[in-house]
Amino acid sequence: MAFEPPERLVRALGETYGDELATPWLGRLPQLAADAAARRGLAVDRVQAPGGRSSLVALVRRPDGAPAALKVAPPFARPDLERAALAHWNGWGAAQVLDDEAGDDAFLVERLHPEVSLRSLPEAKALLEAAGTVRRLWVEPPAGHAFESVAEHTERQSVPMRGPQDAELAPLVSAALTARDELTASAGELMLLHGNFRQSKVLSGERAPWLTVGPEPLVGERAYDLARLVRDRVEDLIAAPSGAAAARRRVNRLADSLDVDPARLHGWTLFRAVESGLRARRAGRHQDAELLLEFATWL
Repeated sequence: MAFEPPERLVRALGETYGDELATPWLGRLPQLAADAAARRGLAVDRVQAPGGRSSLVALVRRPDGAPAALKVAPPFARPDLERAALAHWNGWGAAQVLDDEAGDDAFLVERLHPEVSLRSLPEAKALLEAAGTVRRLWVEPPAGHAFESVAEHTERQSVPMRGPQDAELAPLVSAALTARDELTASAGELMLLHGNFRQSKVLSGERAPWLTVGPEPLVGERAYDLARLVRDRVEDLIAAPSGAAAARRRVNRLADSLDVDPARLHGWTLFRAVESGLRARRAGRHQDAELLLEFATWL
């Protein structure tokens, strides 16, 4: 079977890491995936599409016929860290790692139902299930871990934000950077975080009703992990007449349900929305940028 990279993966890797890194690896990907499947004796059902933004996911069957998912990612996307986080959670709230083989930028995980995520539920029910799922992931990181901290990660993200900005955006960007600097200076907890938690990262499973996939693990405070969830279904919020009030209520409800300081969740939501909006703008995704930056002004 040909392991052709889905369009979403091609676009996302180029946007995130640059074409100089992404293009050569994408050219090798079909052979890398075929080799990883052959080493494990896997039968391939299909490549998942549209799939993820940092790895190719193939739905496979192990030699005994049991279903699984094979993930193949470039080394610069640090699949070793994703695998380490999943292994540390050991199936608690997240997909289970199924093999011990490491070092080839591919690993096997429990197969879930990629077509059924929390986005398939009504919004209120989806947020309730999301809160219950992410709570399970917040544990102490393993000793000697290699995970980046929230402070380190957001400092790198903030570098392009500190450059010249359009006059109309400058106050919003300044507010986001100020929030980030104050939050990292006063952070008190160091938990293992998913790093990119949102409704589409929580899939239906057999072993448990809902399990998380695709972590971009960091260590830091829980409020950071909730911030991406706050803006889920942002297009619906923008379209609603009471969208601004609904966004602010969502911050307070999530903070209250998970015992997180609402002011800290507000600050991280602002920073992450502005950073994502500016990154979308630089990549030419102007509609996404407009939605994210308008959402940020509501906060």
